[in-house]
Amino acid sequence: MDVLYSHCCGLDIHKKKIVACAITPEGKHMRTFGTMTEQLHELAEWIINLKCTHVAMESTGSYWKPIINVLELTDLTVLVVNASHIKALAGRKTDMKDAEWIATLLRHGLLKGSFIPNRQQREDRELARFRESLVGERTRAVNRLQKVLEGGNIKLSSVASNVVGKSCRAVLNALIHGAKDPEKLALLTEGRLQAPIDEIKQALNGAVGPHQLLMLDTLLRQIDFLNCEIQKLNEEMAKRLAPFEEDLVRLDTIPGVGRHTAELIITEGGADMSIFPSDAHYVSWAGFAPGQHESAGKSKKVRTRKGSKRLRSGLVRAARSAARKKNCYLSSCYNRLCGRMDKNKAAMAIARKIMIAAYHILKDKVPYRELGPDYYDEQMKERYLKQSIKRLESLGYKVSIEKSA
Repeated sequence: MDVLYSHCCGLDIHKKKIVACAITPEGKHMRTFGTMTEQLHELAEWIINLKCTHVAMESTGSYWKPIINVLELTDLTVLVVNASHIKALAGRKTDMKDAEWIATLLRHGLLKGSFIPNRQQREDRELARFRESLVGERTRAVNRLQKVLEGGNIKLSSVASNVVGKSCRAVLNALIHGAKDPEKLALLTEGRLQAPIDEIKQALNGAVGPHQLLMLDTLLRQIDFLNCEIQKLNEEMAKRLAPFEEDLVRLDTIPGVGRHTAELIITEGGADMSIFPSDAHYVSWAGFAPGQHESAGKSKKVRTRKGSKRLRSGLVRAARSAARKKNCYLSSCYNRLCGRMDKNKAAMAIARKIMIAAYHILKDKVPYRELGPDYYDEQMKERYLKQSIKRLESLGYKVSIEKSA
């Protein structure tokens, strides 16, 4: 194999140490460094002194991030490679051999770097992911609140879609302060819930113990705290993503995509689509494309590729939301797919279509264009017509087609 890079370095990274192997025309150079910031600067200086031009490392957990923060300040070309693409030779596996193997693959141009956004986008991505984790914590707290209410025979979730909404919150505060009469509690929700007042009274007729009241008070304060912190993060994200406001507004035109999902798309993949040659590359990077496993001319079933978990969950939620919209291309496509596959797979397919739409919106700077619920049928009209005629003729009928007025 030809040598593409004469001076290169491979890094085998761990939590507390980094094993570096530099390969130059003079030979191999091995050294171990720590992971503190000063030691990372020593690593960068050692690599530069050996006149290396390219550095490669595995994307191990989050341990590669401090190294990128230091090496991106230099003129080195840094590649963060998917660990599954680097498989060391079997037998006698050591950190030194791992670093040497990475450097050897890099030297012959056999490594392909993963997409690593710039420092600003990495910071925005960390904030967006932290916000998603707080939203998940709030959801779990609300679920625990519902569980406590069920334990006290309070069926509030049966008559209200949001147990921490304004009307339900008034009921919960009254319960915590000692109110037990179902009629008085039901009056606090009058005119706000769609359920009949008699049904609300039945739902509020329970037996909540002192320990459950303590748990309710604790959970409500936790939910209030999380709401406050999420609001702060929303404001900070709005400031940071102000330069992409037009892109966010365009993404918001996609059915099922709201402001948070649009921000998630921008922070995870960026707004510059020039780094992705096509929408297929963009979808594949995000993990919405199926893998390939073909043997003996037969394609076997495989799962979708790994991608950003938060981006996947956000877009699947958007897909389920779009599926509930009437007179929409995405909803009609979802309903058609559900006829021949699992609903989760159908939601994943719609999420993929949303990703393709987002790619062209960000690339061409145009809003979403609704195709309509009958778009697929119009495209397949001729095919359906030929299939139907062929089927009738095979049954012994003579078919003549005349278009209606």
